[in-house]
Amino acid sequence: MDRTASVDETPGPGRLAQPDLPGRPCSIARALDLIGEKWALLTIREISFGNRRFNEIARNTGAPRDRLAARLHGLVEAGILERREYLSTPPRAEYRLTAAGRDLIPVLRALLAWGDRWVSDEPPATLMHGDHELDPVQVCRHCGAEASASLPVRVNSPGWNLRGPVPVGDLAAARITWAFPRRPSRSCGPGGGTGPAG
Repeated sequence: MDRTASVDETPGPGRLAQPDLPGRPCSIARALDLIGEKWALLTIREISFGNRRFNEIARNTGAPRDRLAARLHGLVEAGILERREYLSTPPRAEYRLTAAGRDLIPVLRALLAWGDRWVSDEPPATLMHGDHELDPVQVCRHCGAEASASLPVRVNSPGWNLRGPVPVGDLAAARITWAFPRRPSRSCGPGGGTGPAG
């Protein structure tokens, strides 16, 4: 199916849902099943920079043209990109991010920050916020507190806890499992914190 028209951009639970994957039920695994291959993320990077045509994306990613064509097709099929014709004779198309694709931009920013810190001697590019370098931070929309890397996790998948599958006899005790012990902090929830939020 070639999505040349705009897709419905209303966000909702499981709009890009994939078939069940082996192992733990996990949105990270499902996301990586769609966008975890290198050329997919670099393609999304280029389109977010405004390079929307096949030749531009191929040049700036270094992707083999056959692999890039396959990635573009897969990202369109998944609803992450849409394909728009800009010339009818000869037929030529460009690619745009859908709402799902635009929601990946913070993921690219996080990968950029990680790469600058751990992989690159000198950052090849710098994100700017007005006249200064962007220094992003995650905050909770509900309470405004900064979210640290060590947040508690509530497992919602029946039959699983953080350690893995739960034996049938232990299912009642596995309704809520936290990754880290509670400690007081400015965070969401009644009576104080639900875990580290520094």
